[in-house]
Order: sequence, then C-alpha cells, then structure tokens
Amino acid sequence: MELRQLEYFVAVAEELGLGRAAERLEAPEGEVGHRIDGLERELGLRLFERGAPPRHVRLTAAGERLLPEARAALAAAERVRQTAAGIATGTEGLLRLGTSRAFADRVYRALGTLAERRPRLRVRLERAPQEARLAAVRSGTFDAALVRTVRRAEGIALYSVWTEPLLAALPAGHPLAAPDVLHPAQLARLPLRLAPRETNPALHDLVTSAVPDWTPGPPFTTLPATLDDLAAAAEPSWTVFHPAGPLPRDRRLAIRPLGAPRVPVSLAVRPGRLAPAVRALLEALTATAEPPYTPHPRTPHRTGPAATGPAPAAHPAETASG
Repeated sequence: MELRQLEYFVAVAEELGLGRAAERLEAPEGEVGHRIDGLERELGLRLFERGAPPRHVRLTAAGERLLPEARAALAAAERVRQTAAGIATGTEGLLRLGTSRAFADRVYRALGTLAERRPRLRVRLERAPQEARLAAVRSGTFDAALVRTVRRAEGIALYSVWTEPLLAALPAGHPLAAPDVLHPAQLARLPLRLAPRETNPALHDLVTSAVPDWTPGPPFTTLPATLDDLAAAAEPSWTVFHPAGPLPRDRRLAIRPLGAPRVPVSLAVRPGRLAPAVRALLEALTATAEPPYTPHPRTPHRTGPAATGPAPAAHPAETASG
C-alpha cells in the first residue's frame, strides 16, 4: 500500500466523483481510477459503488469505515515530513551533548537560551570522562561534546566556546592570599601540589608553562584530600584545579582565580559542515557569560577545629580528565 493510493482514495471519497478528484489531484482521470482499482484489489474490499455515469461514485460501508483511518495515515505522514523538515533546519529534534559536571552552570544557562530560540529542539546531556566524550563524537554516539584544554584531536573539529580561569588554593593566612586575583609568578616560590602529568597531561603542561620555575611540593592525591592536607599542613603550599561547581567552605583555605593562563573550552564535533541544530547550540554556548567569581570572605585564621562545609563538587576523576 502506498500513501499515494490513500491520497487518491480520500480525494475520491470527498469529491464523490473521479473527475472532480482528478482535478483536485491534478492527475488524469484514468490514473485516478487505476489507483483506486489497485487499492481495492490489494485490500480485498470494494471501497466505492460506481454510479451512472461511472464517473460518479459513493462509498461502500467498507469505504466509510476505512476513510478516517486513511485520513489519519496521511496526517501522520505529513507530521513525519514536517518533523524531518524541522530536523533538517535545526528547529527541532534531539542533540546528544557530551559534558561534565564542571560545565553545568554555563551549560544549563545556554540550554535556557536555546529553549527560548528553538523550543522544539531537545538536548540530552551525556556525562562521561573527556577521552570517552571525544571517542563518542568520533563514533557518532554523541553529536557534540564539551572538552577542556584540547588544542587538537584526531578526527575531531573544535570550536572555541569560552575560556575559564584556573583556581588556586592556599592557606587563608598566607600573605599571598590577600589579592582577589593571583598571578602565577607570585606563587613560583611557594611549594605546589600539582597533579602528576600522567594523571592530567593538559593541566600539568598548562601550569608548568605558566610557572616555569615552580617549586615542587607534597604530592597531589585527590582534590578533596589535597585541599584538606594543604589546609592542615604546618608548611604552606598551594594547589591548582579547574572550577567545578560549589567551592569548599573551609575557613583555613583561600581560593582565588589565577589571572593567567586562561583555559580553553571547546565544542568537539565531527569534521564537516555543522548541522543547523549543532550550530544553534554552539551559538547559545558562546553567548553565555562567565559566571561572576566571589572570593571567600576574609576571616582571621583560627587554631582549633576548622569550620568546614561540603567538599568540592568535582569528582577526582573529573578533575583529572576535565
């Protein structure tokens, strides 16, 4: 059964005549009659009673019963065409975006903007480590993915969406904690607890290039454990990490953004022309402003039990992978 046959059936039923249906369909009258005969043979039912002259017809009981079903089938086919057209132009459909909790604030704000512009376009967020996100884009499992610090990747096209600062954590009572923004050169002589290069090559190389004469400090383990050790240690040191949600509320720590270097965040897609929906997502992401950073209130350093709050929102694996 073809949709064209159903279209002819509905036209003849509504016009009650082959001639008028042929005019409506802009088709020869003989073709209309041939299509109706073929549909009746295929269904094994007589849909019309031919009158005198035979150009005039009326529905049989079977034809009356099938008419609403034929109309529904044609309406469903039209919805398929309209949906396909919307997907092709990027006004509706589904985008699978690989992301991380570290990007949640800006992603949700971008999705709000996108929903206002294209309310029928849905974005499904897929969380995965950075290398897995890139692999999913290559395979087509994800339509796009947000990645951090990546400059080049085989089989991937990268579109810059924003840059973000690194965050430095150091003892709250240290003189270097006074400014609201720190610069790497100020911290060169303070021992640095830096994640090993094999754990996070991009972050390691970014920090060591910004602080070439950095002073190695105690080992970096996980971010929560390192921050706790840093706050409790007798000898001052510092560490650096990517922003990833709410900051730890530990009065023993000062957390400040670094003025440089800025960390690039990009939208990774498969090479080639951007699909309209992906382009719309890219525009929404690039339009999101950087969230304001509010330094912790300055409180005197106290001895005794520390007033602490929740640990950093970033999972250690996410901190390492971006």
